[in-house]
Amino acid sequence: MRSLILHSERHRIGRIGWLRAAVLGANDGIVSTASLIIGVAAASARPSEILIAGVAGLVAGAMSMAAGEYVSVSSQSDTERADLDRERRELREDPIAEIKELTDIYIKRGVSPALARQVADQLMSRDALAAHARDELGISEASTARPIQAALASAATFSIGAALPLASVLIAPPSLLIAFVSVVSIGSLGLLGAVGARAGGASIARATMRVMFWGALAMAVTAGIGSAIGTIT
Repeated sequence: MRSLILHSERHRIGRIGWLRAAVLGANDGIVSTASLIIGVAAASARPSEILIAGVAGLVAGAMSMAAGEYVSVSSQSDTERADLDRERRELREDPIAEIKELTDIYIKRGVSPALARQVADQLMSRDALAAHARDELGISEASTARPIQAALASAATFSIGAALPLASVLIAPPSLLIAFVSVVSIGSLGLLGAVGARAGGASIARATMRVMFWGALAMAVTAGIGSAIGTIT
């Protein structure tokens, strides 16, 4: 007698909204704050000035990330809402044309005309707007825009990311501050890349190398600029 095994698939697409915002926020927090600290330190600033610059960068960056994410995702949400309103109006004014439109979509995907019409009829009888939102507009529960969620995730993760290089300033020997902050920050970026790749099911090695490379480049550029300005002044 064969045993029946219940298999429940778990997909990562449902994480895409908060995961993108969280990874972006933490990455920006580490890179921008570390670069700011290293740039100021390279200009021969005092430790207290470096710390003040880092704290200011954390606060300003977190607020900027929250505002930017909220505005950006709100624009996406507004577009989705406008498309859904238009679809409601079309369903109300010409439901026959909407059934044909949905049928044509399924035919183009390889379903036979008769079966495509049957599927369209059944889906629209259950929830016509949801059927058109998903199959015509590409809007689903997993990918729909959530402005507040994105803003909070970005601000929180930016602050967490920025706190890492900022904390390293407090414990680093003054003579090794730039090197210490750089190592801590690049290591943190590598860990972030690995965690993000793991959560999203992507290549861990590729994601880790990618964030470490761009982070190191940003720090090197700001260190060079800070050093040049410090020499001039």
